[in-house]
Amino acid sequence: MSAPRIRRRGLLLVLSSPSGAGKTTITRRLVEEDPALTLSVSVTTRPQRPGEVDGRDYWFIDQSRFDRMVAQEELLEHARVFGNCYGTPRQPIDAALAAGHDVVGDLDWQGTQQLAGKVRPDLVAVFVLPPNAAALEDRLRARDQDSASVVAARMAKSTEEMSHWPEYDYVIVNDTVEDSVALARAIVAAERLRRTRQIGLADFVDDLRAG
Repeated sequence: MSAPRIRRRGLLLVLSSPSGAGKTTITRRLVEEDPALTLSVSVTTRPQRPGEVDGRDYWFIDQSRFDRMVAQEELLEHARVFGNCYGTPRQPIDAALAAGHDVVGDLDWQGTQQLAGKVRPDLVAVFVLPPNAAALEDRLRARDQDSASVVAARMAKSTEEMSHWPEYDYVIVNDTVEDSVALARAIVAAERLRRTRQIGLADFVDDLRAG
């Protein structure tokens, strides 16, 4: 008699951090290095920045379309940050997890809280901290995408954002990108082996015990 097939339900890996601490860079590197990870693409109402591609970095939509998605419960989470709206489409996430595929994305703490209320068994939440405040400010200025006033506002908001670190499953201090990516990959490897994600495992063990 053949052993029952063990399948695995997918996981939703979410990285959060203050702006400039490195969550997006780590997320992109994870996807580049692990073909089994699919990037979650959020919708947003903020203007498209130079070099960004619609459908790759974000789905750029207008406010009316965003409001319709919220009303029709098409978003797993949504939030307003610095005057712009962001959200995670529900359908592609639900389909990927059910098929055993892993999805990774970067979100703020507000979005992660909402996800925890809806898909907590599937969620693996990682908070990324900068090594120090000076490094965070340097990284924000180095992006050269925001005005000095926006950089100052993001620095002021980072204190509040960092206060939410205890709500996460894991914390990474992003001193170097290489080390942080390696730590994130180790988290993914461990979470893929989590007992509760193994579908059919109980039947497999029962057959082993029965001989």
